[in-house]
Amino acid sequence: MVRRRKREPRWAEYTADKLLEMRFCDLGLRLEDSPLWERVERLYDELEHREINFRPHCWLAEEWFSPDGVPGIAIPFYLAHPRLTRLEKQQMLEAEGGNEDWCMKILRHEAGHTLDTAYRLHRRLRFREIFGKVSDPYPEYYQPKPYSRSYVLHLDLWYAQSHPAEDFAETFAVWLRPRSRWRSQYQEWPALAKLEYVDELMDEIAGKTAAVRSSRHVEPIRDSRKTLGEHYAEKRKRYLYDTPPIYDRELRRLFSDAPEHVKRPSAAAFLRRIRVKLRRVVGQWTGQYQYVINQVLGEMIDRCRELNLRLTTPARQAERDALVMVTVQTMNYLHAGHHRLAL
Repeated sequence: MVRRRKREPRWAEYTADKLLEMRFCDLGLRLEDSPLWERVERLYDELEHREINFRPHCWLAEEWFSPDGVPGIAIPFYLAHPRLTRLEKQQMLEAEGGNEDWCMKILRHEAGHTLDTAYRLHRRLRFREIFGKVSDPYPEYYQPKPYSRSYVLHLDLWYAQSHPAEDFAETFAVWLRPRSRWRSQYQEWPALAKLEYVDELMDEIAGKTAAVRSSRHVEPIRDSRKTLGEHYAEKRKRYLYDTPPIYDRELRRLFSDAPEHVKRPSAAAFLRRIRVKLRRVVGQWTGQYQYVINQVLGEMIDRCRELNLRLTTPARQAERDALVMVTVQTMNYLHAGHHRLAL
């Protein structure tokens, strides 16, 4: 019997402008009909392999999250269809969880939150001694310590350092990953004690029924009358900074406004030409959102134009120097706490 190919939704051929006018509830998306479902089943297989009976339920929402009191995982809608993934990249310059490896890393992290909720792990005294109190309020900003060995490294931006709940979820994700060599990787790190505790904890709950089994969907897109355009306007606003930093000193070290360089190529035009490459590479090294890096680059380009700065070195060397400068400024921007990070 030949299986009939599922018909593509009519909006799959829409232009970006027309797609942004659509409401979430009119997209007609189903998690089970998307490539995401295979990744959810892969997560279930990993939990089964560890003899954990609980299976977090999943649904499509605007963003990644696991709600308080509900042991489930909200997965962003844009991962349910290639057309929506492209739109996310057009609007935000990247799609969080946009490839299989990245998506599985986030699913394992969110699964840690669901197990904490389902088995009320954070109520244990030992849990609080090792990770801290999950009831502590989330910070509006956090200033990570990149070289700290007290936390595991899983998601970007040293996410385990942001809050005790995230510390546990990140530690669990490292523990859950198939063929994870966490004992050797974190040998002589203080973080090893956290991994060993998670190992003991998961052994304790293996085969047991969860205490909290709510299957409620929180803020599913199927109920949302918000348009995609409204969603992205709100999302971009979250990543804007109030007072853009001034980069004049750094830019003058790399470029020049001296009369003898007036016939040299424009620094603003040069940075515009390599902007996409810089944004991508700096994002890979710093873990910072490309949308934020793009703002940093935009400010630099505007200042280069206003100061009439010119290249003083060959383009290849200038590109290497610019990569270092943007990386340093992006890290300074992050560590200074100017940027609000999604938690």
